[in-house]
Amino acid sequence: MMKTSDWTVPELLQLSGDYWATCALHAGVVLDIFTPLDGTVRSVEEVSSICGSDRRATEMLLNALCALGLVEKHDGYKTTGFSSRYLVRSSPDYLGHIIRHHHHLMGGWAMLHESVKSGNPVTESVSHEDSVQIRESFLMGMFNLASQMAPMVVGAVNLSGRQRLLDLGGGPGSYAIHFCRHNPGLTAVVYDLPTTRTFAETTIARFGLSDRIGFVAGDFLSDRLPDGFDAAWLSHVLHSSGTEECGTILGKATGALQPGGTLLVQEFILNDGKDGPLFPALFSLNMLLRTDGGQSYSESELRIMMHEAGLIDVHRLAVQLPNGAGIMAGTRP
Repeated sequence: MMKTSDWTVPELLQLSGDYWATCALHAGVVLDIFTPLDGTVRSVEEVSSICGSDRRATEMLLNALCALGLVEKHDGYKTTGFSSRYLVRSSPDYLGHIIRHHHHLMGGWAMLHESVKSGNPVTESVSHEDSVQIRESFLMGMFNLASQMAPMVVGAVNLSGRQRLLDLGGGPGSYAIHFCRHNPGLTAVVYDLPTTRTFAETTIARFGLSDRIGFVAGDFLSDRLPDGFDAAWLSHVLHSSGTEECGTILGKATGALQPGGTLLVQEFILNDGKDGPLFPALFSLNMLLRTDGGQSYSESELRIMMHEAGLIDVHRLAVQLPNGAGIMAGTRP
């Protein structure tokens, strides 16, 4: 993270205008411009016809994507090895879902000054069709991120000997899938809203784990949770809520555990002064824009909330994760 004294004027102006490149990437993903270029050189006319876009504007976007190093220009255009892997829809490593999720957030971020002034989240009216697409991008975007993080996470979290895992607010079952693949004796339950069921069950089935991972629909703030688990995983859930709701969630998660069970909480964790790391500090603003009381929490705040939920031996796991993410663990007595 830069100190104020390290900044130069060109760097400041580049930071101010970096969203231009971001918007070019988003446009390429939303139009799915990379997929028809996978392994095939295509003309501007072919690309604009496939994508249903204007010829002149398509050429300008393709040239910008070339300048970004995401497309190559020969007699026509084609993907690079990198964009073939991560930006072509048919690729198993496709990251377009999380990029679309970021795209859906941009309108709110443009209104950040209004949210800071009022202290309230921004409200945007969307159609039902847009709402479905936004939810799909969010849920499968979380799967994109979990797939990147999972190898580090499952190696750091020792679930040896554990038999039943509760993935609370688990979305499409991202971490339940990876934990079960890493721990052959483990079964899991994904608990999330009813609107998540289809995404979860489809994703779980794709990995051949429907016999080991179930789905229970409900609202963890208002409904009773299933119980009898010896481990529970709470990943990037608390930041959507204020401290009172966090206490409710942690209390219910603790109550779902058998004595001796472990609760694991993954979050973007601020330092105790709350002025870094950079990503958790910026993510806190994202929660300001989207929620009534959500924010990034510091390690000491998470530790206190977990103790108040009745957990003992609360500590942070010694694992370095991207974007200031960390994992806190506690035990039900």
